Amino acid sequence: MDKNMATPPSQLGRVRGVPAVKPKDMKGTLVRLWQLTRGHRKGLGWILALSGLASGSAVLSPYLIGRAVNRIDAGEPGLALLAALAALYLGDWLIRFLQQFFMAGVGQRMIYHIRTSLFAHMEKLPLSFFDTRQHGELMSRLTNDVDNISVTISDFLTQLMTYGFTITGIFCVMLWMSPLLTCIALFAVLLIFLLTRAVTRRTKVLFRQQQAILGRLNGQVEESVSGISMVKAFGQEREMVAKFVENNDAFCQVATKAQIASGYLMPMMNVINNLTYVLIAIASGLMALEGKLTVGEISSFLLYSRQFSRPFVEIANIYNNFQTAVAGAERILEILDQDGEPEDAAGARSADGVRGAVSFRDVTFGYRPDQPVLRHISLEIPAGTRVAVVGPTGSGKTTLINLLTRFYDVQEGAILLDGCDLRQYQLGELRRAFGVVLQDTALFGTTIRENISYGRRDVPLEQIQEAARAAGADAFIRRLPQGYDTVLHQGGAELSQGERQLLTIARAVLNHAPIMILDEATSSVDTVTEQHIRRAMLAITQGRTSFIIAHRLSTIRDSDLILLIRDGRIAEQGTHGQLMALEGEYARMYRTQMGQG
Repeated sequence: MDKNMATPPSQLGRVRGVPAVKPKDMKGTLVRLWQLTRGHRKGLGWILALSGLASGSAVLSPYLIGRAVNRIDAGEPGLALLAALAALYLGDWLIRFLQQFFMAGVGQRMIYHIRTSLFAHMEKLPLSFFDTRQHGELMSRLTNDVDNISVTISDFLTQLMTYGFTITGIFCVMLWMSPLLTCIALFAVLLIFLLTRAVTRRTKVLFRQQQAILGRLNGQVEESVSGISMVKAFGQEREMVAKFVENNDAFCQVATKAQIASGYLMPMMNVINNLTYVLIAIASGLMALEGKLTVGEISSFLLYSRQFSRPFVEIANIYNNFQTAVAGAERILEILDQDGEPEDAAGARSADGVRGAVSFRDVTFGYRPDQPVLRHISLEIPAGTRVAVVGPTGSGKTTLINLLTRFYDVQEGAILLDGCDLRQYQLGELRRAFGVVLQDTALFGTTIRENISYGRRDVPLEQIQEAARAAGADAFIRRLPQGYDTVLHQGGAELSQGERQLLTIARAVLNHAPIMILDEATSSVDTVTEQHIRRAMLAITQGRTSFIIAHRLSTIRDSDLILLIRDGRIAEQGTHGQLMALEGEYARMYRTQMGQG
C-alpha cells in the first residue's frame, strides 16, 4: 500500500466497531455549529486547498510509478520519473505538514470560542437550571463533549476532506484506465461495507454492555475512594474488593467478547483486499496478453486498487466518531439555547445606597406552578432588623431567601426593597446588596486572602485582616504555615468545618452589604465553634437588615423578629420572649433542643 494512505497515528488507538452516540438532527446541528464558529474559521479555505493537493500525491504517484515501470521495461532510463516521484513525495510531506499546521490554529480557535461561549452562557443561567440537572453531567458537557468536537475538527476534518478528494481522483483515473477492473475494485468496496455493517451490528450490543459495566466499575471506585474512612471504620475492605473483582470480571468477559468480535473485521478486510488484488492481477494479466494494458499500467492499477478501498474503511471509522461529536454538539447547543437570567427592566435602578427595608406583599411561589412552597406571605421588615427564620425541613425557609436574592422570581405578589419592587433593580447591583453565608461553604483553590476578598479586587490586606478579626477567623489563620497566603485545596479540606464557615463569614463582612443572609451557618459545627460563629454573626449583623436561617434556636435568641414557617405559611412570629410566652410550636421546639421538654 502506498504510504500516503497509511493509517494516521490518531486512528491507531481507536477500536473499530464501537457504536457511535447518534445525534438527533445531524444536519441542523452542523448548521448551528457552523454559525456558532462564524468569525473564527479564518484559514479553513487554505486547509481545503491543501487537502486537494495532498490527495494529488495519492492520485499521481501510482501513475508515475507505472510510467517508470514502462520505461524500465522498454530499456529506457527512468531517472527523470523517479526524481519526479521523489519530488512528489517530498511535496506531499510539506503539504501535509502545512495542512496540520493550519488546522491546529483554526481548530483550536474554533474550540476556544465554543468552550468560552458555553462557559460564559452557563454563568448567566438561572439557579433553577442548575437545581434540576446533575452538576457532573454539566461538567461532562463542558469537557468531554467539547473535547470530542475538538478531536473531530482537529484530526478528522482534514482526513475526511483528503479522503474525499482521493477517492474521487482515484476512481476517475481507474475508470479511465479500465472500466472492467474498476468494477472489480468496486465490488470489493461493497463487500467491505457489508462486512463492516454486519460486524458493527454484532459488536454494538457488546460495547454498550461494556460501557454500562465500566460505569458501575468507575462508580464503585469513586464511592470507595470518597468513603474510604467509612469502609475502614466498618471493616468492609474485603467486601469492597470482592464486589470490585465481580464487576471487573464481568467487564473483562464482555470486553474480551467485544474485542474478539470486532477483531474479525481487519483480517477479513485484508482477505477481501488480497483476493481483490489477485483477481485484478489475473484480469489485468489477461488484458495485457491481449495488448490492452502495459506492464506499467498493471502496476499503476494494482496500486490504485490498494489505495481505493482503504479510505472507505477510514471514513466509516471517522464517521462513527463524527456522529459522537455531533451528538456532543447537540448537548452543548441545548445549554446555549437555555434562557439566561431575566434582563434588567427598562430604566432599572441601581441598588447603591439601599437601607435594607424589606416588604413581602402576598407572595406565593412554587418551583412547580402546581405545587406552591410559599403561600400568601406578607411581611414588613424595617431596615436594620435582625430576622430569624425557623421551621421544619422543607417548610420554605431557604425558598424565602432565594426569592429575596432573586435567584427565583415570585409567581404572585411582590417583594419590595426600600419600597421598590426587586424586579425594578439592576440584577447585578441587587445581588451586591446582599452578603451571603450558606450552610455549604464555598471556598476556592487559591489563597485565604483571595477567598476572603472574593468578588472585590485590590482590597488592602489590612481590610481583609479586619474582616477576619470581626468574623473570629484571624487567630487560626495566623497559625497556618503561610497565614493569609496559605493556599487552600479541595474546597479547604485541610480546615475544619467551623474554620471554613468563619472564612465565609469574613467574606460577607468584607462585602459591607446592607443586607446579610446567613443560611444554616452553624448546622455542621460543634457547640464551641457555634459560640464563635454566633458572636461573629452578632457582630456582622449589627445595624444591618439580617435574615438568619437556623435549626439551632440557641443562636437566634437575640433576633429582633423570629418567623416560624410551616407548610409555606408564617405560623408564628415575634421575639424570643413573645414566642416562648405564646407556648406554641416555637416554644416546644426550643425546650426540646434545650433538653427541657
